[in-house]
Amino acid sequence: MERRYAFEGIKVADFAWVGVGPITAKYLADHGATVVRVESHARPDILRQAPPWTDGQPGLDRSQFFASFNTSKHGITLDLSKPKAQELAKQLIAWADVVLESFTPKAMRNWGLDYENLRKLNPELIMLSTCQQGQTGPHALYPGFGNLMASLTGYYHISGWPDRDPAPPYGAYTDFIAPRFGATALMAALDYRRRTGKGQYIDMAQYEAALHFLSPALLDYRVNGRVLNREGNRSVRAAPHGVYQCQGEDRWLAVSVSTDAQWQGLLDVLGKPDWGDEVRFATQTERLENAEALDEVLGAWAAEQEAEAAADRLQQAGVPAGVVQNCLDLHQDPRLAAWNMFQYLDHKEMGPSPYEGHQFHLSKTPGELRWPAPVMGQHNAYVFGEILGLSESEIAQLTEEKVIY
Repeated sequence: MERRYAFEGIKVADFAWVGVGPITAKYLADHGATVVRVESHARPDILRQAPPWTDGQPGLDRSQFFASFNTSKHGITLDLSKPKAQELAKQLIAWADVVLESFTPKAMRNWGLDYENLRKLNPELIMLSTCQQGQTGPHALYPGFGNLMASLTGYYHISGWPDRDPAPPYGAYTDFIAPRFGATALMAALDYRRRTGKGQYIDMAQYEAALHFLSPALLDYRVNGRVLNREGNRSVRAAPHGVYQCQGEDRWLAVSVSTDAQWQGLLDVLGKPDWGDEVRFATQTERLENAEALDEVLGAWAAEQEAEAAADRLQQAGVPAGVVQNCLDLHQDPRLAAWNMFQYLDHKEMGPSPYEGHQFHLSKTPGELRWPAPVMGQHNAYVFGEILGLSESEIAQLTEEKVIY
């Protein structure tokens, strides 16, 4: 029997919060897994308290930031500080194939929900722990967010200009790196279980995962002793390489030339200027040495151009170039529209709301945003009743006791 989704039939208990864990679970949910997101009113996910909010009105169920990371999931509430809630969590985990969590190591252990305990309930269980600095080591108990990790892993050091302070990349940068590794590790573990019948534990430090995107810089230091520093828009391989202001308000053109063929294409678009034949620009090595001079002449040309038209001409000449797009540009981009990148789902609190589609499209088992992110406790009745088998009166009593809370 053919499956509609890649992870159809996989059951996931998602105890993670904020970014990395929920994004990882979202990959599974949007591709068919039954994912139960566990939250609590006692300590709501901080993303529920983060903008943008629909109509600018704050609320735990009005954050588009949270909603974006939690599509296709069932949402329940449990106050895990209470023993009865911990027992319900264990019942959920006994049902699950996969458990995700992103707390510091002591949290799940204090609740009796660490892997050594859980594997006794469910020997085939796969568990992913994805806290900032892993389960072992001198700083394992240090909490934090992706902004901190971007600093610790060196991204701040290499971002910005040499005569200015270190600058952060956009957002909690490592929160968007680590989930790729987490989802891949879970797929490997699921395949291993399919072949052997055995579960396993995955300890994925966000710190360690993020370093893989800095591999060339780390290797350069290991081999050559060179420390990569802030260079603005400079490149060690391409010149010219930068963004150049064009006509109009805040319109910019990005250009990167790394081969002689691209260089000739650039000169053709610029009308074969006399300076293009100067010895200082004759080879890529010399162009790299004179990158500042190239920035000046290319900047003067770009200032008289319309960004979109200039980018089209350069691309047609084989030159890597593009407009520096803002959010409005992206929402109007015909390429993204063709890929169905922006989709609307009818959220219970926010109404029709925009969501991002997927970065990849599987031909035989395409994923989809199956339903919007849950409001707090939206699926309590379904999960506790249909999945765990509690009666309505039991659910009502546990809700009154703020166990289901």
